[in-house]
Amino acid sequence: MSLINTQLKPFKATAFVDGNFVDISDADLKGKWSVFVFYPADFTFVCPTELEDLADHYEEFKKLGVEVYGVSTDTHFAHKAWHDTSPAIGKVKYPLVGDPTHVLSNNFEVLIAEEGIALRGTFLVNPEGEIKLYEIHDNGIGRDASELLRKVKAAQYVASHPGEVCPAKWKEGEKTLAPSLDLVGKI
Repeated sequence: MSLINTQLKPFKATAFVDGNFVDISDADLKGKWSVFVFYPADFTFVCPTELEDLADHYEEFKKLGVEVYGVSTDTHFAHKAWHDTSPAIGKVKYPLVGDPTHVLSNNFEVLIAEEGIALRGTFLVNPEGEIKLYEIHDNGIGRDASELLRKVKAAQYVASHPGEVCPAKWKEGEKTLAPSLDLVGKI
């Protein structure tokens, strides 16, 4: 069964953000767009490149009203230590969420149980708490924040323009489609 359009499951977790430990829950996400970016572990190799890329694009996400959450099965204490020692992670201004109990990793179906770590999973949750897009892949394949931004913009456009859809490679400001009988066989 797909997670698309399913409701975010309840959770409580602690994040490291802005030099502090902050408790967050599913209730904190209601009314705004959220992106969850699961990664295998702190102090690894591909993960800091992805999280730094997100940090470099974080202001663009914020302008869209989107909060980004980096999540691994490490603790919030490990996130702080990594933030304090890695130049790449030192750039991160968005919450780094600890999931040592694997509640979030299980909720989003990315846990590799035998290893106790998460797959690389990216999820967009709308203001109503529904998962609108996700991508899960092998841990050796890094993600691109600019492509995620494009997908977020498309999801937000579709949400605010009922009856329209965004074609492949759609970028903000480009033409969309209005599915109808008249389009069948014309594309």
